[in-house]
Amino acid sequence: MWLACLAMGWAASARAQVDVDRYLQPDTYDQIRISPTGAYYAATVELPDRTVLWISRRADGKVTAKATAGPHSAVADFRWVGDQRVIIAWARKDGPLEKPVATGELFGLNADGSGARKLVGNLDPSVQGDFVVLLNDSSLQFAELIDTLPRDAEHVLVAISSYSINPITRVARMDVNSGRLTTVASAPLRRARFAADAEGVVRLAEGEVKGNFSQLLYRADDKAAWRTLNDERTSGHAERPVGFSADGRTAFLEVEQAAGPDAIVAFDTATGQRTEVLRDQRVDPDHILYSGSDYVPVGAAFMSDPPRTAFFDVNSRDAVVQRSLEAAFPGQSVTITSRTADGQLVLFAVSSDRNPGDFYLYDRKTKAAVGVFSRRLWLDPAQMAATRGVELQARDGVVLHGYLTLPKGAGTGLPMVVLPHGGPFGIADSPGFDEEVQLLADAGYAVLRVNFRGSGNYGRAFESLGARQWGARMQDDVTDATRWAIAQKIADPQRICIYGASYGGYAAMMGMAREPDLYRCGVGYVGVYDLPMMYRDDAAKGADLETWFRDWVGDPDTLAAVSPTQLAARIKHPVLLAAGGQDTRAPIEHSRRMERALEAAGNAPETLYFPTEGHGFYTEEHRRAFYVKLLDFLSRNIGGAKAK
Repeated sequence: MWLACLAMGWAASARAQVDVDRYLQPDTYDQIRISPTGAYYAATVELPDRTVLWISRRADGKVTAKATAGPHSAVADFRWVGDQRVIIAWARKDGPLEKPVATGELFGLNADGSGARKLVGNLDPSVQGDFVVLLNDSSLQFAELIDTLPRDAEHVLVAISSYSINPITRVARMDVNSGRLTTVASAPLRRARFAADAEGVVRLAEGEVKGNFSQLLYRADDKAAWRTLNDERTSGHAERPVGFSADGRTAFLEVEQAAGPDAIVAFDTATGQRTEVLRDQRVDPDHILYSGSDYVPVGAAFMSDPPRTAFFDVNSRDAVVQRSLEAAFPGQSVTITSRTADGQLVLFAVSSDRNPGDFYLYDRKTKAAVGVFSRRLWLDPAQMAATRGVELQARDGVVLHGYLTLPKGAGTGLPMVVLPHGGPFGIADSPGFDEEVQLLADAGYAVLRVNFRGSGNYGRAFESLGARQWGARMQDDVTDATRWAIAQKIADPQRICIYGASYGGYAAMMGMAREPDLYRCGVGYVGVYDLPMMYRDDAAKGADLETWFRDWVGDPDTLAAVSPTQLAARIKHPVLLAAGGQDTRAPIEHSRRMERALEAAGNAPETLYFPTEGHGFYTEEHRRAFYVKLLDFLSRNIGGAKAK
């Protein structure tokens, strides 16, 4: 024991302290799009408690317009409409770990700052209170931008619904200056998504029917009745609209499969024939690639290892441009964000596991690409740790995929942090840049992330394997991945900690309880630990959420057996809990109950609570305090560097 402690102390002191601040500093820019004429850029900028959209002139970089919706606001989407106007869809985000929730507000802004006005929607994104309760208010109108109608500079298509459980969703043509709405379609679906052809005719609709099932509808034109193309209740799978071919004859759909990942299928609207046009052997389509700004699908990007793109026609102009850009940046992902209307200028982002993202402007006439923006200039990709994909088999034979990041120059037998993701369903870790992973690697830790069953990106069947497996086979997958890393001699079996946020916090505490000799410490950040309490809170928010909970989390009568608060006596190593007092996703009471249960078991945890924070810590001061404490906690228990 003395030798082990001595070795751990030597490892900790041998590493330089970590400059936490450079990892916590937010991106200078997030998303950027060039205007149709090429005269302006529109970009989103993340501030500690909100997102700002600004517009700048390409010629001299001068900022000509800004828009924000106040504290806790985020930009769900933004699009150029015509040469001078941007439409912004606002969202609300209660913490950095919280997925932004669209508020249904659409806002218009001209490139010179004029014409700023709310166009549709009546919910202020900065409103305080229980947002879920607000979503049940039938008097509130929700709008979503679905098509910018490139051939009509004065109008866009928006989907309109109420926040209540209203079965009808309508589509309206909206005047981009006045916000005036003219209904052009409606569908008997909840939370419907639509696709229009190149003429702006809405011909596909997909949404929910009773029981949280998906239904896909099609119509030949704006005078035809809807007919059902797919009903999940009878087919056993969901189908989602992707878009139409330029001539409108072919509809492209993303179709779930009985086994394996989703496929992109071409549906001939004249004959009814279906043809599979794209499918990866391992992963789902991550996002669809479109030709220019006309919403014609041409391919898909896949979050594989390494990430890749594929096209319906490998000889198309879009495919040739994409391949030429990828050839110029080998080993990195190339994502085209926007183009000018004439297609001459192409704005694209280049990123990787070590590069958070650089933006380049490509001139198709000169065939030259020039760097124009960088997300984090202060981080040198050459100094970042590399991430590689891993594949392993769970104890029941299910194939699992994940990612391993090793400190630069590392050998074997490393201290390791196992990092289960949040969600958990439909969410997946990716090989892209992750500042938290890089911070931990900088401190000397191997970082292991596994996409346990229930994760997204690997098809419907894999996600369904996680249903009602909280604390059971989902947890076994995390354990099996940890033991795999030990068997591969990557990790020192005496120096492994498990750390996660949200569902990942739950998995961290369950890992400590189920495998008390495997993990030397555990960290739960804004986690849920009392599943009966979680059920009561969710059931109170509506029948749909209660049904989902029973289908995916478990029967309320069995939840206590897989609640960390009930298993605290099994946890024998140190625990750190962190939470925010305004967290509505994982209320702080979960952490307080976990704290009390551990205290009663004689293993009082370390804690870090901030009453003003939500699902994750927003303010720079609080975020820094958390990561300083995290590195200190890890260093004392499994070695590695502390923060400066």
